[in-house]
Amino acid sequence: MNLWQLEVFCKVVELGSFSKAGQAIHLSQPTVSSHIKDIETHFDTQLIDRLTKRAIPTKAGELLYAYAKRLIRLREETEQAMAEFLGKRRGHLHIGGSTIPGGYLLPPAMAVFGRKYPEVKLSLVIEDTAATIEAVASGQIELGIVGAKSSAGYLRQRKLLDDEMRLIVPASHRWASLGTVGPEELKAEPFLMREAGSGTRKSLQLSLQSAGIEIGELNICAEMGSTEAIRQGIQHGAGISILSPIAVQSEINSGILAALRVEGLDLKRSFYLTWDKERTLSPLAAAFSAFLKRYLHRGSTAHT
Repeated sequence: MNLWQLEVFCKVVELGSFSKAGQAIHLSQPTVSSHIKDIETHFDTQLIDRLTKRAIPTKAGELLYAYAKRLIRLREETEQAMAEFLGKRRGHLHIGGSTIPGGYLLPPAMAVFGRKYPEVKLSLVIEDTAATIEAVASGQIELGIVGAKSSAGYLRQRKLLDDEMRLIVPASHRWASLGTVGPEELKAEPFLMREAGSGTRKSLQLSLQSAGIEIGELNICAEMGSTEAIRQGIQHGAGISILSPIAVQSEINSGILAALRVEGLDLKRSFYLTWDKERTLSPLAAAFSAFLKRYLHRGSTAHT
């Protein structure tokens, strides 16, 4: 058994498929199966249940997965620490972001970081807030950026950036030129809502409750799994929604959409850098964390 075989094993567990794991790491399915068989022989136990459409870990496999991820992470930390000592920065950092940070804030930051450190490979996974936090907890990503505070005791969060959501409507909507509407007026309009687990939805729910309104009182005509889907829905007249202006800034600038305040509704929120406080950040993760704070601060200052 070696670390490469453990990487193959982890990829099978994460993707739930021998063939998908092979495609991801450029191996044939028989080769992947051979590596898994070698590990099962080494431990003298079955680690993967081969179901009809999915490969899932046994209890022994779940135990091995946790230790395998720690070993792989330790190898990456070792390589990063040695590179750091030699005055270089290289390695592979896995990060994640909920919809707004992952889709709009992290990609340009990653581009700048990548130009500064060309030997660093960054992998970004975009999920909703709940899934991003779960990925941090499971060790699939080392850093996550989400739009809501978590009560999980094993997490540490640091505020990166403030945001203030707005009511977004088509430019042709009768409210587009008003600038401000009352919260009670929202109840009659077709409303597009993010899915459960979204940081945007969680922030909106808390804001509405503070104004004495429950989400169920809105005329929710559709729930959508991404900000992009909601943006498209608003543009095509399916409804209105409350979103971060970050996600629709180009449409606002070009006059396709309009952003309004909702009177008496506090729609301020923050984005948080999130990591597992029981795990020591790798040198590369610590470096990216420090860079991201500086990068976003400069960006927010430039727009104020």
